[in-house]
Amino acid sequence: MSGSSHRFRPRGLCRGAALTLVFGCVLATGAATGSLPQDPDPLPELPARAVASTLGPVDREEIEDAAAKAEADGKSVKDAAGEVVSRSGDRWGAVYDEQEYEEFAQALDGSYLGVGLSARRTANGGVAVSRVQPGGPADRAGIREGDLLRTIDGRRVDKRPVPEVVALLRGDGTGAAEGTRVVLGLVREGRPSTQTLERARLTPDAVTVSRLGTGRTPALLVKVAAFTKGAGQEVRDAVRGAPGDAGILLDLRANSGGLVTEAVTAASAFLNGGLVATYDVRGEQQALYADPGGDTERPVVVLVDGGTMSAAELLTGALQDRGRAVTVGSRTFGKGSVQMPSELPGGSVAELTVGHYRTPAGRSVEGRGITPDLVVRERAQQRAETVLSGLGGGS
Repeated sequence: MSGSSHRFRPRGLCRGAALTLVFGCVLATGAATGSLPQDPDPLPELPARAVASTLGPVDREEIEDAAAKAEADGKSVKDAAGEVVSRSGDRWGAVYDEQEYEEFAQALDGSYLGVGLSARRTANGGVAVSRVQPGGPADRAGIREGDLLRTIDGRRVDKRPVPEVVALLRGDGTGAAEGTRVVLGLVREGRPSTQTLERARLTPDAVTVSRLGTGRTPALLVKVAAFTKGAGQEVRDAVRGAPGDAGILLDLRANSGGLVTEAVTAASAFLNGGLVATYDVRGEQQALYADPGGDTERPVVVLVDGGTMSAAELLTGALQDRGRAVTVGSRTFGKGSVQMPSELPGGSVAELTVGHYRTPAGRSVEGRGITPDLVVRERAQQRAETVLSGLGGGS
């Protein structure tokens, strides 16, 4: 996420889930992340190909030398640059080819190539379907939330990291396109089955709004799946359109991040200006501020879990530190680093970590996550609704 800008991205959305984003704006796919400026410069919106060379001199030169040598020798630029990044010990550093990075650009608009399901790790180490997108290939095939995913194209996946599982579903690095097939081995209630799906270009709803309770002023459940373009404004519109003093249950569970600008816009729905987060890029301190005019009176509860990452953590930390919301659930993922892109020969893009962001109270998120005010591991939404009701938010 990017440009002469700063890109924050959570690894979980990357190859596997398609939310690692790209050029032209501050991103927080996983993070987002002074003399803090009192009147910060506006976040740049740059053309897709205006990727600034933002890596440090030594890092940039080493990576570019390896890339240039590989190109001259007819070898893979991505692989050569990837070796350099790997040696750097950068946990979040990565190199993407042009096609992969184009996927990120499409992800900025909220679309991705896949079969329309999300995965999660089970308590015994397996992989289960955590969500099925209505109308997608998985939904049409009858796959349900809770089904165990055992194989993808014959490969066992129960011991693989979830991002790798999602990458296999999407066909990353295989030239997969719309209409290409993927064979899933599933288990439901002890019964194995096989489903052959065709990948499709999907555009899930980033923000969904529903009513909670049956009272005259019921609370609203605002679920944010990812901070793609427009998601922040959708949150603001939902809050502005909420009836009376109805409370808001902001559900950020399994939100892997997205554009940090969108997270800041969402924060502006609940804050009357002020600090949202600070971040550094190679020692230079910057700050992100909410817009004035947000609703500061309506009760708010934020629901989080271990899948809450990056831009979602930035928003959670801001509302928690500013005393604007009660947070409920389990500790968030802990992706609070800033990556910047640099274009390489042949269109590949290298990214290295260049800094970290902090909450308004100065807390670092990287590797630590955010601990909710009320830690709940079971029936988290039910508990969150009870808390919201106690705050006077209906439901």
